[in-house]
Amino acid sequence: MTVSLSPRSIGPFTVLPIGLGCMNLSHAYLPRPEPRDAERLLLHALDQGVDFFDTAALYGFGANEELLGRTLMDRRDEFVLASKCVLGDRDGQRGLDGSPAAITATLEDSLRRLRVDHIDLYYLHRLDANVPIEESVGALVRAVEAGKIGAIGLSEMSAATLRRAYAVHPIAAMQTEYSPWTRNAEVAVLDACVALGVGFVAFSPVARGVLAGSVGPDGVDKGDVRYAMPRFHPPHLTRNLELASGFRAIAQAAGCTMAQLSLAWVLSRRPNIVVIPGTTSPAHLDENLATLTLDLSVDTLAAVDALFTFEAVSGPRYPKAAQAQIDTEIWDGEPLE
Repeated sequence: MTVSLSPRSIGPFTVLPIGLGCMNLSHAYLPRPEPRDAERLLLHALDQGVDFFDTAALYGFGANEELLGRTLMDRRDEFVLASKCVLGDRDGQRGLDGSPAAITATLEDSLRRLRVDHIDLYYLHRLDANVPIEESVGALVRAVEAGKIGAIGLSEMSAATLRRAYAVHPIAAMQTEYSPWTRNAEVAVLDACVALGVGFVAFSPVARGVLAGSVGPDGVDKGDVRYAMPRFHPPHLTRNLELASGFRAIAQAAGCTMAQLSLAWVLSRRPNIVVIPGTTSPAHLDENLATLTLDLSVDTLAAVDALFTFEAVSGPRYPKAAQAQIDTEIWDGEPLE
């Protein structure tokens, strides 16, 4: 099969199936690029036709939005801009606040940092369990009415929460981790998105680098967000790298890279899916975009499906504290600690 090069719908927008997740240019993963290199990467992406850029107030506690603001906004008509609220800087620490007042204040800060008066797609980054989802969505409805945002999205939320939110206002997109090694979206929310006509934006579609071949037996450095994730430590890491080795063999037999196979697999799952892999390397960005011209057999994709069953990956997806901040479904028997 050839993965469709045709644009896909995310609410009112049409974008290429592969966008750019901008988080690791300023946040979470190590090493981080120098600002000038991050700017070059963003401009290279735009020159290569990437038309969907994803950031958030959380990333670098505003630094990522500032990066996009100073680098891309003189070419604003060439891309769809997405950012997020609720999860961010709370007295110098990462925290949740889904109250309407906090959402409104965060949006104003995002507009200022991004140097725009309108953000195309604005997500609730996480569900704040202390605030009814209807109230959080209501704040974004008022932002739509004021012309400050174009569409509303949700991130890392369940099918049930999506339906509650949709009852208040149409939701353009659900953003959730999805790759061969994280398939929670298949429990319920992917089908809910199809039923409601909601686009699905897959973050970490190459399994946080594992299915791009960038993580070895030594794991990741302390200070990298993945260092706190159980899957990146023994004994889980050993098992997961064995799976990655099997995945590499499938990619080699298909004549593509590991990252390309992972992206193609995700894009093949539903026609409403867009992926937003992150990278700091122009060469890797070009490699990712080349996925759109691959010709992969149904048998190749089925081999990936068979290798990465729900229970195959070893270890919880998140550490306990981070798991408590997400609303996504878990699969029967999923390890949580």
